[in-house]
Amino acid sequence: MSTSAQPAISAQSSAPPVLAEVVRSGFVEGRHRGSLVVLAEDGSVEFALGDVTAPVFPRSSNKPMQAAGVLRAGLELTEERLALAAASHSGETFHLDLVRKMLAEHGLTPERLQCPPDLPLDPQEAEAYLASGAVRERVTMNCSGKHTAMLAACALRDWPLETYLDPEHPLQQLIHSVVEEAAGEPVAAVGTDGCGAPLMAISLTGLARAYRSFVLAAPGTAERHVADAMRAHPEYVAGTRRPDTWLMREIPGALSKMGAEAVQAVALPDGRALAFKIDDGATRTLGPVLSRALTLMGVEAPVVQRIGRAPLLGGGREVGEIRAAF
Repeated sequence: MSTSAQPAISAQSSAPPVLAEVVRSGFVEGRHRGSLVVLAEDGSVEFALGDVTAPVFPRSSNKPMQAAGVLRAGLELTEERLALAAASHSGETFHLDLVRKMLAEHGLTPERLQCPPDLPLDPQEAEAYLASGAVRERVTMNCSGKHTAMLAACALRDWPLETYLDPEHPLQQLIHSVVEEAAGEPVAAVGTDGCGAPLMAISLTGLARAYRSFVLAAPGTAERHVADAMRAHPEYVAGTRRPDTWLMREIPGALSKMGAEAVQAVALPDGRALAFKIDDGATRTLGPVLSRALTLMGVEAPVVQRIGRAPLLGGGREVGEIRAAF
């Protein structure tokens, strides 16, 4: 990354820096604040904006670590199944078919899932789903692959199925350890994610370190197995119309996973990594901010520009955009 392109490390202030602007008809009508960190190949902080050492809930960006936890529990999964275990899937037919197949393979039924009933995450899929006369189901919830893998690991180890989401459950304690090991720091807090699973808080720097550790992990380890499965089958991690899928398909060796409340983590195969969070949780900012960060890291690929486009419409036509502000 050139010196001229590198943003200065911001001093701590009462408010995080603006990472994205909402521009309509040439007028800035809104701003989104947040924090972002980029790690160099050696794992050191190359640049940071905002407070990147304070704990945050990474939400679904923690899923690769949760998937590594079920592998460490002894569960064996083929690559597509492992990618789905680390997924926030769109609810496309191939996602739902594989979730149901995984449940049956491990002697489980959809009723065992403790994620809430939901519609497909992808708006187009949700419209088609409702038009078919279907109703909200647990299998359709975007975290159902993760929950299926957790239940399967518990069944394998003869751990209680009814309490698999309890933070004190043996599986969740194992995942807790995986998160701390990957992040290189203690879990600061434990909450409950939108799907009901325990959610471990770490810093953005720790989250970037975790993704870096997965792409650099030795072959044969649980972490490398997860990273390889996600990168080989990104459509199972997200969906056919999702930026994580596009990024992992078009940038060789990249590992990418978004999380709710506008969290994003990415690692490149050379060990560089980034993580950011938008404070107000506006997921519409993810593409522009991620695109800008990758550009500053020197990543050149058409997909970087593609994910960075976030047009605003007025009267059915494009009248503005959401753009990065750093």
